[in-house]
Amino acid sequence: MKINYVLLQLFLCIITVLNYVQPDPDPLQDYCVAETRNTRNLFHNGQPCINPDLAIASHFATSALSKSGSTGNQFGFNVTLTNINNLPGLNTQGLVMGRIDIAANGLIPPHSHPRASEVTILLKGSLLVGFVDTTNRLYTQQLRPGDSFVFPKGLIHFLYNIDPVNAALAVSGLSSQNPGAQISSMATFVSKPPIPDEILKKGFKINNQDVMRIRRNLGG
Repeated sequence: MKINYVLLQLFLCIITVLNYVQPDPDPLQDYCVAETRNTRNLFHNGQPCINPDLAIASHFATSALSKSGSTGNQFGFNVTLTNINNLPGLNTQGLVMGRIDIAANGLIPPHSHPRASEVTILLKGSLLVGFVDTTNRLYTQQLRPGDSFVFPKGLIHFLYNIDPVNAALAVSGLSSQNPGAQISSMATFVSKPPIPDEILKKGFKINNQDVMRIRRNLGG
């Protein structure tokens, strides 16, 4: 009898947790153009909406992805995203679009999006892409213009421009208004405050010098 009670409690706990592990909620109207002008000491899951009677076509269009971004960082890439400021009609729709510029031999290092799956379409250049699943199995594919690849939600993935001369251009769609992005190496070695050296040494089987060198190379 006691075991059944414990199992019931466990089941109820799991149901409670699952209620909070949900994708972006579906909109309750045709659209919800973001009201970005008001400043309030109140946080929303998304942004409040303007009166639908005030919506105009330009709320649903943007040229934010028409220009290339600077790839002058240490990895040689730039990601430009749509958001509620440059595309107010995106609010509550549960997605964003991104323009990905990767310099010759550039890399978007292993990273994850905790709240979104992603589909990438290569427009120009040549990319090697891949992700690692929770069994540590690696899936990779070389993309040519017109090819697409899906990165499952929350899994570590990368995009590498294998062309040593020419830049690559891709666009991505992500299944969350706020997908989040966490570069694995930066989160591990350049966190604030830093993860204790002993944890890094044991976790990566490296020594003090290795930890210092990696942090320095990553700008930490």
